[in-house]
Amino acid sequence: MRSLALVPVLAMIPSLGTATPSPTVAQPPTKRGSLPAVSVSGNAFWQNDKRFYIRGVDYQPGGSSAMADPLADTAICARDIAQFKKLGINTIRVYIIDNSANHDECMGQLADAGIYVIIDANNPLYSINRYDPGPSYNAKYLQSVFATIDEFAKYDNTLAFFSGNEVVNDNVKSTLAARYVKAVTRDMRRYIGERGYRKVPVGYSAADVGNNRRQQADWMNCGSEDERSDFFAFNDYSWCNSNFQTAGWDQKVKNFSDYGLPIFLSEYGCLTNGRDFGEVAALMSKKMTSVYSGGLMYEYAMEDNGYGIAKIPSVKAPSVQELDGFEKFASALAANPPPEGDGGYVSTTHANACPTKDANWLIDTTLLPAIPEQANMLMMVGAGSGPGLGGDGSQNAVDAGISSGDAEQGSGTVTSTNTPKGSQNAAPATSTPANARAVAKIPLILTGMVVVLTLGGSFLL
Repeated sequence: MRSLALVPVLAMIPSLGTATPSPTVAQPPTKRGSLPAVSVSGNAFWQNDKRFYIRGVDYQPGGSSAMADPLADTAICARDIAQFKKLGINTIRVYIIDNSANHDECMGQLADAGIYVIIDANNPLYSINRYDPGPSYNAKYLQSVFATIDEFAKYDNTLAFFSGNEVVNDNVKSTLAARYVKAVTRDMRRYIGERGYRKVPVGYSAADVGNNRRQQADWMNCGSEDERSDFFAFNDYSWCNSNFQTAGWDQKVKNFSDYGLPIFLSEYGCLTNGRDFGEVAALMSKKMTSVYSGGLMYEYAMEDNGYGIAKIPSVKAPSVQELDGFEKFASALAANPPPEGDGGYVSTTHANACPTKDANWLIDTTLLPAIPEQANMLMMVGAGSGPGLGGDGSQNAVDAGISSGDAEQGSGTVTSTNTPKGSQNAAPATSTPANARAVAKIPLILTGMVVVLTLGGSFLL
């Protein structure tokens, strides 16, 4: 750790992004209509005063190897949204996002179709290394995560953000990475608050590992309020053309009956013994709605793993072929609409006790890593332009700014008094061009930097 002169401190921000810092201004309205934003209350999601159940699909044409953002291509959007309407879904999950691209058109088309989007804030280039998490939790990585928030918090049909996906798996060493996933969740929630965005829910998509399923869930919902997730999700493939009891879902409902946060399935759809999508009937039944808020079927596009319900010859093909599972899934949704009323939800939330170290859970502290100082500065100035999908990546970044140690509880508390913004319905704050607003912000940034340096601040390089 060493003190920095003024010029190096200012130079740090372009080194993380590729443009000037993000101005704190309201987003202009779009030409399209808007869905009402979904919020969290108690252990459920709500669309205004109506209980909201996630009834959707996981959506990543080409899979992770293609490294393509399907929401950045209007032709792909138009093709697949037509199919989404036929399915009758209300939500899609997208795993890979280009945070340097504009998504107005596709997000508008989805809103017009009544479809919400859950965004994974990570991608293969910018993510936490489960077996060596410390160095990968760095400022370059968080700059990309925050840039994704900047891009999608402005859309009312952004339902939620995932801070990670299956980072912890059945290798016990990976449980140590849970501290960093929770730190990212804390940082994302704080960034949303400090930038004055609508409170888009942030949570984690966990692997369904019997040895640590409950520990993962409790870990994401323990500690101070600023450290806890807004929801918990996990990927469940235990219903293999079976039934509620055989799949063990009755026990999972029982085990999470007093969890204290919304829960949903971020992936489901076992292939063993065929697929009848009986999961939909269970998720929409009174047996589950007091605890679960629906789920996402894995997956829309057929890939090598065989889970898809639509065959797409190439990522940008003009049409798709509906496979056998397409009609079966559509029929399951149509036969099992969202239940009326509140579904027996619990109106209050609460924290759980943090799991203790044992043979299946190696974390022996309740403290989280402190946000890297370089990333902490972005809370004030904004993330700037995202690196997109062509960047160098962050896991092995040199001099990217890492955590200086553990943080005290409360480190994720929002201190900003910014007025919430980011809705499609927000009125423009000014008619001044965006680039002029960014330039006008520079004196304020300079002032903040001088104050930091005067107080003897130092940052890791």
